[in-house]
Amino acid sequence: MKTQRQIGIKQYKAAGFVGEQQELVRNTVIPYQYDVLRDKADTEKSHVFDNFRNAAASLSGEDVGDGFYGMVFQDSDAAKWLEAAAFSIATKPDSELEEKADELIALIASAQDGDGYLNTYFTIKDRNKRWTNLLEGHEMYCSGHLFEAGAAYYEATGKRELLEVCLKNAEHIYNRFVTDGKEGYPGHPEIELALLKLYRASGDERCLELAKHLIDVRGVDRDFYKKEKQARDWTVWGNNADDHDYQQNGQPVRQQSDATGHAVRAVYLYTGMADMAGETDDDELFKACQRLWESITARRMYVTGGIGSTVHGEAFSVDYDLPSDTAYSETCASVGLMFFASRMLEIRPSAEYADVMEQAFYNTVLAGMARDGKSFFYVNPLECIPGISGVSPTHRHDLTQRPGWYSCACCPPNVARTVMSLGQYAYGENEDTAFCHMYAAGEVIFKNGVELKCDTSYPFDMNVRYKALKGGKTALRIPRWSTETVIKLNGKKIEPDISEGYAYIALNDDDVLDIRLDYEPKLIFASGRVPELTGKACICRGPLVYCFEGVDNDGDVMSLRLTSDIVTEVIRANGLDNVPALSVKLLRSKGVDRLYSREKPTLTDAYATAIPYFCWANRGETQMRIWLPIVL
Repeated sequence: MKTQRQIGIKQYKAAGFVGEQQELVRNTVIPYQYDVLRDKADTEKSHVFDNFRNAAASLSGEDVGDGFYGMVFQDSDAAKWLEAAAFSIATKPDSELEEKADELIALIASAQDGDGYLNTYFTIKDRNKRWTNLLEGHEMYCSGHLFEAGAAYYEATGKRELLEVCLKNAEHIYNRFVTDGKEGYPGHPEIELALLKLYRASGDERCLELAKHLIDVRGVDRDFYKKEKQARDWTVWGNNADDHDYQQNGQPVRQQSDATGHAVRAVYLYTGMADMAGETDDDELFKACQRLWESITARRMYVTGGIGSTVHGEAFSVDYDLPSDTAYSETCASVGLMFFASRMLEIRPSAEYADVMEQAFYNTVLAGMARDGKSFFYVNPLECIPGISGVSPTHRHDLTQRPGWYSCACCPPNVARTVMSLGQYAYGENEDTAFCHMYAAGEVIFKNGVELKCDTSYPFDMNVRYKALKGGKTALRIPRWSTETVIKLNGKKIEPDISEGYAYIALNDDDVLDIRLDYEPKLIFASGRVPELTGKACICRGPLVYCFEGVDNDGDVMSLRLTSDIVTEVIRANGLDNVPALSVKLLRSKGVDRLYSREKPTLTDAYATAIPYFCWANRGETQMRIWLPIVL
C-alpha cells in the first residue's frame, strides 16, 4: 500500500463558530470539570484527585482502607481533562491552567509504582490482582488515555514529566506482553491508538511495537478471556467472556468485516488499526478498516453521525436497526467515529471520511454538551417524548435533560478534548498539500509552509473565504451534500481538478479563494431497509441535522407532517442566541383523543420551527423529533 501519509498541522487558532465553542470549553468546561475531579462542584462525586493521593499513600505503606471511589476506569477522567487542558494551552497560553495541570501531573507521578505500573484502582484495592482481569480491569484503557494526555501536554508545553511517566508505564506494559510474552489484549481498546501518539511524541520504537502486538494478537485466541476468567475467583461487573461480538475478538482483526459490540470500544480499536495501517503501509489492515468503515456508515449509523443503536451493551446491533426513540448513540462513540474517520483520511484523502467526521461533530458530539457547558448527554436519542423517555423501562436511558455529571463520566471530558483539538480534524497535510477537511474559521499554519486564514460563519452560513498568507498546493473538500458549489480564485470562477471529493488548487501568497456551498435545506430519506423510518423524512442544511422541539411548536411535534414540496425560511428561535432556525411549511394532523378510532385525522397547513439538533434540550423539558412522517 502506497500512502501519502498526512502529518499533523503546526498550529490552528480558531475563530467563528469553532472559536466560540473553544472559548466555552476553555472558560467554562475545563474549570468546571477541574472542580468536579476535586469534588468541589455541586454534582456527582468524582474522587479522582483523592484516588491518586490514596494510591501514592498506599505505595508508601500507609493503610488507606477502602480509599478508592468510582468506576474501575476513573483514572481516565483525569487524563482526558489534562489532554483538553493541553490543547487549550497550545492555542492560548495560560499560566494558571498550566499550574493546575502540573499539580495534577505531580500527583499522578506520585501514584506510579516503582516498576512503572500506574492504576489507582488496583494499587489501592489489591496490587496482587494486577493484570489478572484484562476483560474488565481497564488497566490498558486508563494507560492509553494517559499516553494521549502525555503526548499532548509535551507537545503543548515542552514539559517532560508526564511524558516520562507515560514512557515508564509503557515500558512496564511492553516488558510484560512483548518481552516476557504474557498472553492478553485489552478488554476495552484505546491504548492502541494512544501508543502511536506516544511513539510520535517520544520516538520510542517500543511504543510502535507494542501497539502492533496488541492489534495483531487480538482475536487470535478468541477464548483468551474465557480462560482468564476461569483462572480467577473475582469479577468487576460480570462481563460475559464468551461474548466475542461485544469484545471484537471473535476473529483476528484483519479478518473482521462487521462493526460489532460496544460501539466505543469498536471505533477506538478501528482507529488504532487505521493509524497502524498508515504508519506501516499495511494494506491488509487498511482493507479490514475499509470493510469496517463500510459496515458502520452504510448500515449502522444514524443520520446524526451517532453509532451504537442499543442500550444493551452500548452496542451496535444488526444492519439497519436504527430506532430513533430508544437510540443509545453514546457521545463517546461519535467522538471515536471522528477519530476513525481522521485516520482513514490521513491514508486516503476522500470526502466520504471527512463528511462523516463533520456529521458526527456538528450533530452528536456537540449535542453531548449543553449550550452553557455545564451539563452533558451520555445518550443521544433522535426522538424524545416526556413521560416515556427517561421513564419507561425501554426508554429509561434516553433522558430529556442533560445531567451535570455522571458516575461513569467518560463523555463530558471527551467532548472537551475533541472541541479543543478540532484543528487536528479540520486540517491536515502531507509533504506537498494542505488539506481543508472541515470549514473551520481561523488561522492555520501547516508544517509544509502553507498558511491560511479562513473567514466564515459556517456551519450556519455556506460562504467560506480562504486567504493564502503563504501559498502552496491546497485541497478543499467539496461535501457530498453540496449539489451546487461555486469556487472563485481572486474573484474569478474556476473549475479546479477534483479527486475523491477534494478540489486541488495551487495558491500563491495573498490569493483569495471563495467557496459558496449549497444553501438550501434538503429532505433526507432513509433506506427502505430501516423499518423505523418507513414513510418518514428529516431536514438537513449543510452538515446540520434539524429537529423539531415542542417548545417552539405549541408543545406538540408528534402531529407534524412534512410534504415533498419543502418550503423553508431562516429565522431566529427564542432562547438560542444567534443560532439560525428554520421556519418550515408543513401539515399538522388532528385526530381524536381516544386510543383507537375509526375517525380519519384531518390535515391542515401549518408552519413549524426546526432547530439544529445539537441545540435541543437547552430550553426545558419538551418533545423532540428529527424524523417526521411525510405526505408525498
